[in-house]
Amino acid sequence: MKKFQEAVKLIKNKQHITVFTGAGISVESGIPPFRGENGLWEKYDPYFLHINYFMKNPKKSWELNKELFYSLLTDCEPNKAHKVVAELERDGYVNTVITQNIDNLHQEAGSHNVYEFHGTYKRLVCVECGEKYEFKEDYLKNLPPNCNNCGGILKPDYIFFGEGIPQTAYQASIKESKEADLFIVIGTTGEVTPASLIPEMASRNGAEIIEVNTKKSSFTNSITDVFLQGKATEVMEKLYNIIKNKN
Repeated sequence: MKKFQEAVKLIKNKQHITVFTGAGISVESGIPPFRGENGLWEKYDPYFLHINYFMKNPKKSWELNKELFYSLLTDCEPNKAHKVVAELERDGYVNTVITQNIDNLHQEAGSHNVYEFHGTYKRLVCVECGEKYEFKEDYLKNLPPNCNNCGGILKPDYIFFGEGIPQTAYQASIKESKEADLFIVIGTTGEVTPASLIPEMASRNGAEIIEVNTKKSSFTNSITDVFLQGKATEVMEKLYNIIKNKN
């Protein structure tokens, strides 16, 4: 309980709070993580998510993306952790969410100021002309889908291996790492770069770090100030209840 009180004190006393999330926040919505036990890379070769593979085998890559992501994500819903983050934004505590996830669950939960570090499955982008489209199920009927503008192949607008981070999200994340005085890091191992560099930069710039994870990460013994171990839904609900004086 002492660590929760420390975390609540930080949340109540800081001026600019950024929430930084990874796959662990969405596990309880039924989305498996990529790495570790029961991770997707235990079942699938990550090479099929390389941009070179996509360009050479767009139909096969799309079939795998449909099986792995679209068939799953379209049915998932935000969990309590996503909702608490949105409630903290509504209540004036949280300024920004930076997420490594492509699942759109923060927005569905009600968060407004969200930067998607790795893109989103909710958009498609033409590999030829760059035209972007809001995802609709109809695009999955004939694979690969084509651009209405130039006829080029449409690709999910999340980054594949071999692609760079979207510049808007990247620059905004760098800005947050300079301006935030508190980062709440939820459900990330800290093993994926350059995403993992954002909390590290924030720490170097003077931000304190609250970490919520089921087990220790690469952040825990290096930059974390308060480590709250447990499921994201349970920890975030408990935090919120203390903040609202329900406990």
